Amino acid sequence: MTFQAIVIDKDDNGRYRAQLRGLSDEALPEGDVTVGVQYSTINYKDGLAITGKAPVVRKFPLVAGIDFSGVVEQSTHPAWNPGDRVVLNGWGVGENHSGGLSQLARVKGDWLVPLPDGLSARQAMAIGTAGYTAMLCVMALEKHGIQPADGDILVTGANGGVGSVAIALLSRLGYRVVASTGRTSESAYLQQLGAAEVIDRAELSGPGKPLGKERWAGVVDSVGSHTLANACATTRYRGAVAACGLAQGMDFPGSVAPFILRGVTLYGIDSVMAPLALRRQAWERLARDLDLAKLDAITHEITLGEALQAGSDILEGRIRGRVVVNVSRG
Repeated sequence: MTFQAIVIDKDDNGRYRAQLRGLSDEALPEGDVTVGVQYSTINYKDGLAITGKAPVVRKFPLVAGIDFSGVVEQSTHPAWNPGDRVVLNGWGVGENHSGGLSQLARVKGDWLVPLPDGLSARQAMAIGTAGYTAMLCVMALEKHGIQPADGDILVTGANGGVGSVAIALLSRLGYRVVASTGRTSESAYLQQLGAAEVIDRAELSGPGKPLGKERWAGVVDSVGSHTLANACATTRYRGAVAACGLAQGMDFPGSVAPFILRGVTLYGIDSVMAPLALRRQAWERLARDLDLAKLDAITHEITLGEALQAGSDILEGRIRGRVVVNVSRG
């Protein structure tokens, strides 16, 4: 059996090369479940992997793609049978294990989550790791005890995948959302998702004070660096910040002041190695709490070959919302 996939390799000079290639099923990695992939997606990490702008990929050659949804074709794992609908996020897939930008994938059955009733394979990848991570962030704020009546929730990187889904989720759950973006021309789009207010990211992206005026009951941050530090500095007493990204940088040029003077809690949201029970809960919540009409409005579909350009576009901020890759269209 042959199939198409986005393969990342490294030449003798250490330069990355990503290309659409035909592969034999003999190239599939070890695993106890083989999945016929129907859809994948492009996340920020995929962009880094495809372009080689960060050392995301740890072995070569490797099929790109940290997400996929599809149908089990073969299985020796006790939990899965041919015909089961599944979704995968994380576990190092697309980094050190061949991933989902492919028409066929072989993985460990322990990594898979059943696709909830009410979600199609396409909708699952419109959600993708970005939306699943957004749900983990929302669940962290809820677990902290933050209620809609407690005040505004800030969402940074609002035009990105995490931000877009976080806005849609939070607004549907009754929270007042303030969206921070570098593209204020997209304000109408963000308001359609449910943002009550849109602010320019410049308010948060530069060096700030250890403490600022209390503004947010909670924060979903996918940006990091100064933006995260300033978000923490302006979070209200005993509020919470869910941090899941590093689009601005991995550094945290902040102060302990918000944490020891205001009792602010900073939650680190890891979507890659999250336990199975938490993954199942997040996907069940997404199927229940996400407005699928809004999801469709922020999604556009591309072919497998077009995923190469999309990898660059997402790093350059030229993509808003979610990109679904129909892998059957090479």
